[in-house]
Amino acid sequence: MKVLVTGGTGVVGKAAVDHLLKAGHTVRLLSRGAADDVRQWASGVEPHAGSVSSDEAVAGAAEGCDAVLHVAGIVAESPPEVTFQAVNVDGTRRLAREARRAGVRRFVYVSSLGADTGESGYHRSKYQAELAVREEAPPGWLIVRPGNVYGPGDEVVSLLLKMVRTLPVIPLVGSGDHPFQPVWVDDLGLGLARAVERSEPVGTAVDLAGPEVTSMRELIQLMSRITQRSPVMVPVPEFLAKTGTQAMETLGFDFPINNDQITMLLEGNVLPPGASNALTDVFGVTPTPLGEGLSKLADALPEALPSEGTGSLHRQRYWADIQGSRMTADQVFEMVRTQLGSLAPDSLMKVGVEPGTEKPIEEGATLTISIPLRGHIQVRCEEIADNTITMVTLEGHPLSGAIRFDVREPAPGIIRFEVRSFTRSSDLLDLVGMRTFGKVAQRATWRSVVDSVLTRSGGHAPQGVQEEETTLTGKDAEDVENWVEEVVMRFRREHSPQGAADGQ
Repeated sequence: MKVLVTGGTGVVGKAAVDHLLKAGHTVRLLSRGAADDVRQWASGVEPHAGSVSSDEAVAGAAEGCDAVLHVAGIVAESPPEVTFQAVNVDGTRRLAREARRAGVRRFVYVSSLGADTGESGYHRSKYQAELAVREEAPPGWLIVRPGNVYGPGDEVVSLLLKMVRTLPVIPLVGSGDHPFQPVWVDDLGLGLARAVERSEPVGTAVDLAGPEVTSMRELIQLMSRITQRSPVMVPVPEFLAKTGTQAMETLGFDFPINNDQITMLLEGNVLPPGASNALTDVFGVTPTPLGEGLSKLADALPEALPSEGTGSLHRQRYWADIQGSRMTADQVFEMVRTQLGSLAPDSLMKVGVEPGTEKPIEEGATLTISIPLRGHIQVRCEEIADNTITMVTLEGHPLSGAIRFDVREPAPGIIRFEVRSFTRSSDLLDLVGMRTFGKVAQRATWRSVVDSVLTRSGGHAPQGVQEEETTLTGKDAEDVENWVEEVVMRFRREHSPQGAADGQ
């Protein structure tokens, strides 16, 4: 089939697109920046520039499509343009009308568990959108109501994971024991793909949720075990939590939930007693246990690009020109690739898949660098080529940027090993921390790594370990940002369902 997908670059939408591609379908992606957005898939996804913001912007989007999967929506308002009414309600109505005009056979709308009973502005808008689907969509419509979705880049659990990794204290709303039933994003993506493929059920709404009921307190406890961090949990009265959330948002600081989500949390977001879970009962998906899903999340967060950080872009270089090495350049590179975790003292850096076991570096591997007093910084190996390793930082950590390890022979008889980092602080709080202690820790770490490589090579460096730090501006900074983005996009294409199938 050809499937029109909205919200395909978001957490849920991307997972659904991946599964649609795996099943052999093609996708038309509706988004404002569609031409750029489709770059993360190797093939099978065609762009359609537009949005659900107006009749003109949605016109023709469903032409020639067999099905529509409508995921796009907002969880927080930014008046006057971005409101629940304009996006969630009116946008859904426009897309339903477009699908009917184009003769689409199947229309699947992603709503929210509890939309029919919830009192939050978000839930009310999702229910109004459901009514629009019932009134305007083609006869083959289906409403899917998932519980809280967690996965790389989600707006609640991923942010909570960042707080566990980086903060000594985490506030809890009330006792932190309000129940909710989260679903792993890949499970939901598979369920949505199957909902699109099938002709049944039709003309109804179904609920989807994960296999376990949990709470914020339990989530933090699970994350603490996974990350080996133990932040203190401080209960905050519900009315103060809402006031404090608004204040933090006004100041530009991240908080795992907004006021509307606090309302949903207090209502409880679980399947009603005795209710059927369509994830398993209708779509036949074996749900991922919560602990396993959180472990996957810890290793699967999306990249934090240099362009997304705060403050100046800093380039740091640490290198040694090694003479008289008993190793070849290829052997030095292989030593770095397989032994990085032991090249710096444990007091400065621990590298491995959490909770800390060392593994050789391979493309796609996620490694954890533990810096004293700053928690964990995770990086993903995005490229290994020509005796270089390029790793990109992941969301939820103090730095945004890339680290490159490079082994080459600049002149006969000389092997240069170099560590080069391009980093910005992730936000204002980290700008302070990483420009004080964090900067000292980075310098000590990378100098130690270069010195260890020098020692183990059996050679000597007349000038010792050399270093250079530069603040990049203008075109220099832009060139680095573009380079890292291209590395990331190439990695995503090669590891997309179509890219893997094509052997790219």
